[in-house]
Amino acid sequence: MSDYLVKALAFNGQIRAYAVKSTETVGEAQRRHYTWPVASAALGRSMSAGLMMGAMLKGDEKLTIKIAGGGPLGPILVDSNARGEVRGYVTNPHVHFDLNEHGKLDVRRGVGTDGTLSVVKDIGMRDYFTGQVPLISGELGEDFTYYFVTSEQVPSSVGVGVLVNPDNSIKAAGGFIIQLMPGTKDETIAFIENRLKEIPPVSKLIDKGLSPEELLEELLGKENVKVLETVPVSFECNCSKERFHTALISLGSAELQDMIETDGQAEAHCHFCNEKYLFTKEELEEMEKEAK
Repeated sequence: MSDYLVKALAFNGQIRAYAVKSTETVGEAQRRHYTWPVASAALGRSMSAGLMMGAMLKGDEKLTIKIAGGGPLGPILVDSNARGEVRGYVTNPHVHFDLNEHGKLDVRRGVGTDGTLSVVKDIGMRDYFTGQVPLISGELGEDFTYYFVTSEQVPSSVGVGVLVNPDNSIKAAGGFIIQLMPGTKDETIAFIENRLKEIPPVSKLIDKGLSPEELLEELLGKENVKVLETVPVSFECNCSKERFHTALISLGSAELQDMIETDGQAEAHCHFCNEKYLFTKEELEEMEKEAK
């Protein structure tokens, strides 16, 4: 089944919840960037969180997540929007270590804990919301949880996970976000806290075949969940040769003339999707005329 996310309410509106299956989406990122397992886990967790945070937006709104923890992976960047589209990259995709003391991929060591998680929301009309928090864990689920509580003042629990196959492909990926609405009853909070302690890691539940709906039912109890909306999700990049064409012209005539004389061509590279666009000498000469 293709990737998708669900938006739901639970306990008669006391809880707002999101869950996503992102195995194919993270797999596309893994193939495009040829990430090694630790990098795949860090990027996949960030993309899954990004998809669910995008689902909180409306219309043409979008957001950018940047995680810079000082670890060997370097900064991670993720773009997402309200339409279920996401793209992302990790600066150093070829990072991997032995499993940590819990027998899991050592994402904390890859990401680092000396830095920040920042979110910039583009809510249209040149209006931006920016939130930034220090990284407290480097495992990312806890860091996104801390972001919601600190920056958006919404008590939340974020679970994100990725399982990687021996051949580096993605076996399972996804996550959940559970948020308490004002006035949530103490017994509801206690119920959820107990469930969170008991359930297996989210990646293992997805690997077992649980759908996003079933994931929320496992967390919150089948009788308590009301699904509001289902949204297909996918890896999408809006780069194009035309966009790079415009960007190159904006460099100006002298810069373009230097490219023509030095290399006789130009190659543009999109960090987000790893696509490359070649511009021939003839194309550069036309652009140089336009720039004048």
